[in-house]
Amino acid sequence: MVDRTILVVGTYDTKNPELAYMAERIRTLGGGVLTMDIGVLGEPAAPVDYSRRDVAAAGGSSIGAAVEAGHENAAMQIMAKGASALAAGLHRQGKFHGIVILGGTMGTDAALDICKALPLGVPKYVVSTIAFSPLIPPDRLSADIQMILWAGGLYGLNSVCKATLSEAAGAVLGAARAAEAPADDRPVVGMTSLGSGSMHYMLTLKPALEARGYEVAIFHATGMGGMAFENIASRGGFCCVMDFTLVELGNRMMGSVVEAGEDRLLGAGRAGIPQIVAPGYLSLVHIPAWQDPPPRFADRPFHIHNRLIKSGLLNEAERREIAREVGRRLAQSTGPVHFILPAQGIVKWDRPGYEAHDPAGMAAFSDELRKSVRPPASMTELDCHINDAEFAEAALEIFDAWVADGTVG
Repeated sequence: MVDRTILVVGTYDTKNPELAYMAERIRTLGGGVLTMDIGVLGEPAAPVDYSRRDVAAAGGSSIGAAVEAGHENAAMQIMAKGASALAAGLHRQGKFHGIVILGGTMGTDAALDICKALPLGVPKYVVSTIAFSPLIPPDRLSADIQMILWAGGLYGLNSVCKATLSEAAGAVLGAARAAEAPADDRPVVGMTSLGSGSMHYMLTLKPALEARGYEVAIFHATGMGGMAFENIASRGGFCCVMDFTLVELGNRMMGSVVEAGEDRLLGAGRAGIPQIVAPGYLSLVHIPAWQDPPPRFADRPFHIHNRLIKSGLLNEAERREIAREVGRRLAQSTGPVHFILPAQGIVKWDRPGYEAHDPAGMAAFSDELRKSVRPPASMTELDCHINDAEFAEAALEIFDAWVADGTVG
């Protein structure tokens, strides 16, 4: 009897020894294994549980179509689509508890799609020759993906790559054994924020919501946090969201890599989840501290938060552009939306006397938000700063009213 089963995925026509080695290590550690072949070039050296024909068919195509595609990219996209659908279906059926995928650039390209198809909380390990490489754009990453560099393993087994492969095998099995499923005994409120030194509302709202019988999950809005937030929201995992730090959306629009993908500010709305929204940090753009600013921002001062991230002030035209996009995204919501505009500021450093204080920029941003956030979305404008107690109190008042009228369960 095995306690956890791992799905081992890769191109078994070209990497059978490496994949078989990982499967053997998982079995030696007492785990179960299912195998999935996403290869196109030929048959595997030994039978697999889910063949390349099964994979292509799961995506609505065929292995013949992949072979005849005439281009490796087109062929692998057929296999990636099928593998994503097949893996998601198998997980829903409880067939496996974690996944490990092996690949070079081809296999990694497919692996990113497969991992995105699986829910947050399913251990996902990718053994890749390009792990941590700038070739991988941030929005291709699932929020809880784990990657390890496939060192010395481009072709064939050796003692160097065995160290990596065995580590990955043990890691995914250990994670599957250790993973604690959500208790699901209290409704969850999803909230976005930055550190407690930057945003204060969570210090008030978390204990207040918990006292009302809700669990509160707070997501760090620095890219991956927003991806996780949207992933859970899109699957209906929250009873309500308090999406108060939207900087990842502005970052994406301004070309920064500190972003959460194309679906930011859309997941909860598409799922019909009630949303209380505020424009936290949308007056700044975040970029890596170790990079030079893009040319469009070269003449602006940047606040260096640490050696990883720094912030630059947006101008009025950029803020208006972002405000219009906020309105467009909220207009797509199928559930109730209440927008809170704290007119005195939305960033720790935009109070009088601080480096981001820009009354004209805040006025332009507020003006465009008033025009862009339209019914059926509601708007409350407050004469306070987002870090003032009045902001948290207003959010709690809206939440309580929604609980009272049944909008929030």
